[in-house]
Amino acid sequence: MAADKVVETVIAGNYVEMEADGNPPTVKSKLSNLFWHGGSVYDAWFSCASNQVAQVLLTLPYSFSQLGMLSGVLFQLFYGLLGSWTAYLISILYIEYRTRKEREKVDFRNHVIQWFEVLDGLLGKHWRNVGLAFNCTFLLFGSVIQLIACASNIYYINDNLDKRTWTYIFGACCATTVFIPSFRNYRIWSFLGLLMTTYTAWYLTIASILHGQVEGVKHSGPTKLVLYFTGATNILYTFGGHAVTVEIMHAMWKPQKFKAIYLVATVYVLTLTLPSATAVYWAFGDMLLNHSNAFSLLPRSPLRDMAVILMLIHQFITFGFACTPLYFVWEKVIGMHECKSLCKRAAARLPVVIPIWFLAIIFPFFGPINSTVGSLLVSFTVYIIPALAHMFTFRSPASRENAVEQPPKFTGRWVGAYVINAFVVVWVLVVGFGFGGWASVTNFVHQIDTFGLFTKCYQCPPPTTALPPPPHLNITAAPPPHHHHRPGGH
Repeated sequence: MAADKVVETVIAGNYVEMEADGNPPTVKSKLSNLFWHGGSVYDAWFSCASNQVAQVLLTLPYSFSQLGMLSGVLFQLFYGLLGSWTAYLISILYIEYRTRKEREKVDFRNHVIQWFEVLDGLLGKHWRNVGLAFNCTFLLFGSVIQLIACASNIYYINDNLDKRTWTYIFGACCATTVFIPSFRNYRIWSFLGLLMTTYTAWYLTIASILHGQVEGVKHSGPTKLVLYFTGATNILYTFGGHAVTVEIMHAMWKPQKFKAIYLVATVYVLTLTLPSATAVYWAFGDMLLNHSNAFSLLPRSPLRDMAVILMLIHQFITFGFACTPLYFVWEKVIGMHECKSLCKRAAARLPVVIPIWFLAIIFPFFGPINSTVGSLLVSFTVYIIPALAHMFTFRSPASRENAVEQPPKFTGRWVGAYVINAFVVVWVLVVGFGFGGWASVTNFVHQIDTFGLFTKCYQCPPPTTALPPPPHLNITAAPPPHHHHRPGGH
């Protein structure tokens, strides 16, 4: 036994214990462990922080123009706290579920636990069905948003192709995420993703300050209730990135250490979102109402192009984050989840990408779609369902007494937890889903009426019309050659 030791490794994304042969690790295995197999607290923190803010960083200045500076800052702080609390609740429910199942000798070595299974195990099939419907729909549209953002961003570097064509291209690129087995294999990507977001956030901040305020800048917001609640709901969406919390926890060596990770990740994210959104709104003011992507207002430069490229890579990573739980669900439906062949699982996952690709082409509304998804899906998936699930799971005195994790003392133990949960449910139901849903859907329908479905280039500048040549240059012009008309030439 001294020579042998038990190690944990990953085969096709499932967690299997294997016996080591006692030989020293090779360079290849060291590199694999360094870049590929991550299950530490730091990996979870990078995954949470990297996943929490990607393309939404570019739409927060747009939200500030709808909300005004003060409301924008306050909503970020408020929803950051709310999001951290409900992520904590999800982690508590996961630990409760897993502990109960392991007492029943259930083996999870070849199975990734997901949120709908936690709800099923703790509260029954009706909760499972509701959780599955909201979570999958949210992750589906979260992936759609990443594709739209890719096309929107690359257009500011290369406008030779319209945004719809870029969506086709990036859809094919993002489909390669089928080869990443699980969240434990995102170690290097999570680390790089957060570096990229950090660079982009500080580029937006510094570039806006150096640019200075545009001539005649106005900061009118808030002006309309529709815009106000649309902006508030986009911020609700910003701090609702923990639809993948259970999968990230399951990838950890010690999931019980997750409890405060999301809060620490949120604090870091606020150091990126607050300065960048504030600086861009200060510089451009009401111009942002018609420019939902902050890149569109900053002058082109090598630094801006670098920020665009880094965001593109990060959006590829975030696409994988949103899609991986969908891959797991689909694998379980078709009976491929415990298959150890990575290639077979990758092929089985491809049908998940096709509807995402199609929806990104139908609804290319960068910005408004964030708010709509936030109000109709994130409000339930991330805030209301976890708070209600925690209340119902521990509603009896016996369940509270035997709970694996007790609520922290500074929140007032069980009474305080119930009060906070009730507040979250009422606030998000009324403000997030009610007012936010009305405002976001109204704005979204307006975008459809203005631009239409399948629009080729959403919010692109109109093409410049060439002026006719002066008459004196046209006096000897020959008649134009005859061309055969081809249908659809425009």
